Amino acid sequence: MILGVGIDRVLIGRVDQIYERWGARFAERVLGQQERLVFQERLGRGSAGRSRAISYLAKRFAAKEAVGKALGVGLAYPMSLHSLEVLNDSKGAPHPVFHKALADWVSSRQLRVNVSLSDEQDAAIALAIVESNAGCAA
Repeated sequence: MILGVGIDRVLIGRVDQIYERWGARFAERVLGQQERLVFQERLGRGSAGRSRAISYLAKRFAAKEAVGKALGVGLAYPMSLHSLEVLNDSKGAPHPVFHKALADWVSSRQLRVNVSLSDEQDAAIALAIVESNAGCAA
């Protein structure tokens, strides 16, 4: 059963401006440990890599906002920017990884969170759907 839906759109140019001003401090504030590794790897690929890295950062920020909306808590406890990482599986599909209090909160409520990400030249978009696992066969 679907319990919540969240969507967020982030202007990639705005994220680029913030990154220009704050640099690694901004990325560290938004991204979790595994996400930062991917971000740094992309940054290391020259100017084309930098563009992909900024897009990656924008999509992760949008995803965290969308998941907070879908959970109905926004970016307030138990949700925080570091309590959620959105990583890609071996086929490239995004999947949420929960940490800290958010992991316990999601688990105790038997929730499943699905995330979809997209970007175009000017914007990154994330959609999150929260479903109840209670009473469902997995």
